[in-house]
Amino acid sequence: MIETSNAAIDKLSPFKQLTTEQESLVEDILDFTAHHLKGDYPATYTIVGDAGTGKSVVLSQLFDRLQKAARKDSSSPFYQTTNYFLVNHPEILKVYREIAGHLPELYKKDFARPTSLINQLDKKQETIDVAIIDEAHLLLSKPDHYNNFYHDNQLVEIIKRAKVVVIVFDQYQVLRMKSLWTSERLHHITDQYPHKEYHLTKMFRMNATPQLVNWFNTFTNDYRLAPLPQNARDHYDFRIYDDAEEMRQAIVRRNHEVGLSRILSTSGYPSTLDGGKHYIKEGRFKMPWDQYNYTVTPWAELPQTIDEVGSIYTCQGFDLNYTGIILGPPISQVPDTQRLQINLDRYTDTEAFKKRADLTDPQEITRLEKRMIMNSLNVLFKRGVYGTYIYAHDPLLRQTLCQLFSAAGLHLPKKGD
Repeated sequence: MIETSNAAIDKLSPFKQLTTEQESLVEDILDFTAHHLKGDYPATYTIVGDAGTGKSVVLSQLFDRLQKAARKDSSSPFYQTTNYFLVNHPEILKVYREIAGHLPELYKKDFARPTSLINQLDKKQETIDVAIIDEAHLLLSKPDHYNNFYHDNQLVEIIKRAKVVVIVFDQYQVLRMKSLWTSERLHHITDQYPHKEYHLTKMFRMNATPQLVNWFNTFTNDYRLAPLPQNARDHYDFRIYDDAEEMRQAIVRRNHEVGLSRILSTSGYPSTLDGGKHYIKEGRFKMPWDQYNYTVTPWAELPQTIDEVGSIYTCQGFDLNYTGIILGPPISQVPDTQRLQINLDRYTDTEAFKKRADLTDPQEITRLEKRMIMNSLNVLFKRGVYGTYIYAHDPLLRQTLCQLFSAAGLHLPKKGD
């Protein structure tokens, strides 16, 4: 079996070649930061972009240049500044700390969870110069005593403790009520300060055609089954399966061939944080959910996880070469329409929908919960660099997907493909 153990590190390496647009963006953020460190702070800079548009690559290079100047360049406006890189995702944090272990200008302690830094600064009664936040849509927007966060909003608290805050944000990757964000909620905070925003739009992760990416977006954003584009398989291995076990076997073959290929699933199957194994069953298919990863290696890069089903919590932010995605019971098709139905009563990720004191309108709560379910699917849809395979639990949806595949002049895979 071929496994690329540094794939995530390679993706986020500060030495990765940037496009002209990305290079200009890094320079603009550095100029913005240098200006506001002199005064007129706190200030915020937001990079907005869908999954796979290169947001984290920009941040990685930005932070490396910032820390190199802070520690080595006495002529730089950043010299001897105190800066931190924050991410509220334990698996991604592992990658950044691993990168830091190989570069003299980066220390592992430069990378932290937001709550840890907030509490650390408060204990020492200190502030910092620059905070760079990856996956800002995962920041807590309500107290979470389980994680020792006792304030109302992590972004607000970080801005109070830093002169310049740089974030990346994607409203379609908001997955839990305790991290509820919308563009409006974000602007309500950032617009109070000197602020700049930049939108990244070019897809870098997936080799898929723009038409196929748009089909994924229509599915998750509009809750609609659009006709598949005829070029859905151009330079990309896109497949629809009517048998989950056949899909699993194909993913295992891809994993033997190129590595980093995994089965992923939406919620809707037994799942309890009790340390035991909980299985996803679909006909002949039976595999356990991902187990808690106590190692420093990200879940997606552990060879044994070819025998587990990944969730949004283990694959968000990571590239996989091929993905086999199970659309679970919460997502079905409305009979006699091309519309999708979201079944909240079949969603088993109970942590996602915990109540908030600032949300009381039942219709608004329902709308947000449905949005988060489709956001989780959007995250899964955009993991596969070279290919995406799909199986649907709902028989009608499964049948329609197969029909759309055939109608586009595509061919369903044969056994052994």
